[in-house]
Amino acid sequence: MFLKNTSLAFNSLVKSKISTACSVCLSITALSYSAQALAQNISGKVVDQQGKAVKSATVSIISSDRVVTTDAQGFFTFSDLSEGKFELHASAKNYAHSNQHINLKQADISGVTITLSPSVMEVLDVYATPLHSSTIESALPVNVISGDDLKLKQASTLGETLKNEVGVHSNFYGSVTSSPIIRGLDGPRVLITQNGLDAGDASRVGADHAVATETSTATQIEVLRGPATLFYGSGAIGGVVNVVDNRVPTSSEALAEWLLQYNDVSDERQGSFSLQNGMQIAGNEFAVHLDAFWRDAGNYKLPADFDAHAHEEEHDEGDHEEEHEEHDEEHEETPSHLENSASKSHGFTVGTSYLFDQGFVGFSYGKMNRDYGIPGHAHHGEDEHEEDEHEEHEEGTQAKMEQDRLQMLSEVYFAKSFINQLSTKFAYTDYQHQEIEEGEVGTTFSNKSTEFKTDLYHQEYQGWKGAWTFHYKNSDFKAVGEEAFTPASNTDSFAIAWLEEKHYDNLLFQLGARIEQVNVEAKEGEIELAYLVHEDEHEEEHHDDEHHLELKEQNFTPISLSTGLVWTYQEGYNVGMSLALSQRAPSAAELFSFGPHIGTNTFEVGAMYEIEQEGDEIHIELSSNAPEIETSYSFDLTWRKFEGDFGFVVSAFYNHVDDYYYQQDTGLVFEGDHEHALDDHEEESDEESEGLPILIYQQDDVDMYGIEAELVYQISSPLRVSLFGDYIHAKLANGSYLPRTPPMRIGTSLNYQGSSYDGELSVNHYASQNDIAPLETTTPAYTMIDMNFNYYIDGIGNDMVLYVKGQNLTDEVARVHSSFLKNVSPLPGRSFSLGIRGSF
Repeated sequence: MFLKNTSLAFNSLVKSKISTACSVCLSITALSYSAQALAQNISGKVVDQQGKAVKSATVSIISSDRVVTTDAQGFFTFSDLSEGKFELHASAKNYAHSNQHINLKQADISGVTITLSPSVMEVLDVYATPLHSSTIESALPVNVISGDDLKLKQASTLGETLKNEVGVHSNFYGSVTSSPIIRGLDGPRVLITQNGLDAGDASRVGADHAVATETSTATQIEVLRGPATLFYGSGAIGGVVNVVDNRVPTSSEALAEWLLQYNDVSDERQGSFSLQNGMQIAGNEFAVHLDAFWRDAGNYKLPADFDAHAHEEEHDEGDHEEEHEEHDEEHEETPSHLENSASKSHGFTVGTSYLFDQGFVGFSYGKMNRDYGIPGHAHHGEDEHEEDEHEEHEEGTQAKMEQDRLQMLSEVYFAKSFINQLSTKFAYTDYQHQEIEEGEVGTTFSNKSTEFKTDLYHQEYQGWKGAWTFHYKNSDFKAVGEEAFTPASNTDSFAIAWLEEKHYDNLLFQLGARIEQVNVEAKEGEIELAYLVHEDEHEEEHHDDEHHLELKEQNFTPISLSTGLVWTYQEGYNVGMSLALSQRAPSAAELFSFGPHIGTNTFEVGAMYEIEQEGDEIHIELSSNAPEIETSYSFDLTWRKFEGDFGFVVSAFYNHVDDYYYQQDTGLVFEGDHEHALDDHEEESDEESEGLPILIYQQDDVDMYGIEAELVYQISSPLRVSLFGDYIHAKLANGSYLPRTPPMRIGTSLNYQGSSYDGELSVNHYASQNDIAPLETTTPAYTMIDMNFNYYIDGIGNDMVLYVKGQNLTDEVARVHSSFLKNVSPLPGRSFSLGIRGSF
């Protein structure tokens, strides 16, 4: 159901957005009928290297919506084509992809043979880039998980779903929220998209804000590792995570998927389903889609050896012996569960598309609700010491997230025009996040975002294929309440981009450029500084003006330039290289923040201010230095082997960033009227609260480099072993390390594939992290051992799978260095999941 309190203004805005989108769609539909009648056919066969037919292979025509599947004998046919040049793209499971160029004239072409080579590496197409590419055809390294692999890896949060991918980590936040970290970068530098458009939530603002996407109903998740500002703008300077689903159906094929799962570590129960079908109305073809999910989890079990207060002892070495004894008595018992880590979520999506000969146009509406605790944080009242400990924890801070999302997708192809494809995307998102303390709403964050993106593709010209992109985005962000650490703001951006590519025999060459205008405005225009300025009640009327600073609109014009190549120097081998200059405009939070941030237990001050301390007073003034655009100069080199029984992908990268925005600890402390306890199990003492450390956004140059590798070997037909690892080095020009940089990691897995079952055992070792920022603590090493087993049940639908997953089998105490709560919320203890899923 829609929000009960939806205002007339919201309805008016939604109608306006739909009206605009419908006008675009009607224009697109009208254009689609201008194509001339088509007549010629292309037919052929897909075979392997021994000449045997490859059934169920997918064959598509690049830059069109024409897709067919080979029959049991490997044959395929495209009918009703016009004269011209076509590029056929063939793919199949356990094979490398293959492209073949066809010059179709007046006569039909038959007998086309496309040969596929076996590949131990999984090769998947990528939807996150404007021009067609796959995981082995991209200049930048790309992770793609889909199908059964995605079903096995899907977790309650996006970060935990992706955390075992090469080059990707998680900022684990007590299992209730987590976002992916790409090559040590997250927050406003990593963009989360849903079908190519911004998810429109507030997860880039704080770690305690959930990502408003759902993995259980997704069909594919793509990770672009490295700068992607060329495609997505400022927010993608560190990479992109694109969640793909069928909410806007592009086919009328009847599909149905469902899943039920139980996890014992948090008594979690979840279910999801997805349906798609087609229908004919008055001779017109339509497709409809419906999906829904539900998840309910309690507080999760901690490892048996976890000591919730071990980190406190590291800082108590200078205390008196009596204080240590008292401390030990207070914390004699270690909790078995992480308090305030329970969560409930549910949502649904409904969509429909009109399918016609030259493409489709479709709409969807999705709604998501998520209620969860914020672990590691509790607000203490005056009489709290008299309350039962369990009741105290139940009164911990809770979060309530709601999102409504309208989305339109369209693709139209033109056979006899210089512009041969028009791709249009539109989304309107209404997001709200409330933080609830003692049953009352303390702070409300809201974000209403509108995004429109269109790609114009042109016909091949002298071997060059490319597209122009026009991209508009608006974000209306508000934060109201006690812990509204950033003022209400409005961010507008408009961009134009151009991307081209050309094949020179075995070399693919790519060029791209983008220019963007970004305007960031604090809507109040001024901010009250009563938080920090010492206030004398007798002098208040004389110094009232000193408590306010005027915030002016900030305007930026970031540009992006990129060149890349993919050189297939030998059959089954290639080298990808990318050089990019990428710029990012700072976010409103980085500029204007001023207040306590519950998610990080800090008091945040934006880059627009300067802090000075005189005696007991802390003075805040507008900074004399204007905020600068963040500029990245990056180089990526990727070496791949993707055919045969042994394959690998090895990537090295270097990234120099000028004017990098980061938070510096000022050494000052903010003491408010309330206390945020970093440890839920610590009882209030008579000692004065230490308060919240004050962090201010600063700019400095950064050097980042690293290496990522994945190797896969098919030992025998059923047995496969893989090895992967990654390492990141990130240092500021002043010599200090960037905070929360993930440690070096190495992992291996052994997979057995039988006729009716398969299983996998994996071991991932995370090294200790000793390269730390000032005032940051080191994190010990840990090793995670996981397993999964699938049993395939025949005779019910297309497939049915009974599965079991085991995680952290050794019950290891694992503190995630990149987590803000590493000392109080380690990864869950030993867990087992039992589930069943199917399709028909």
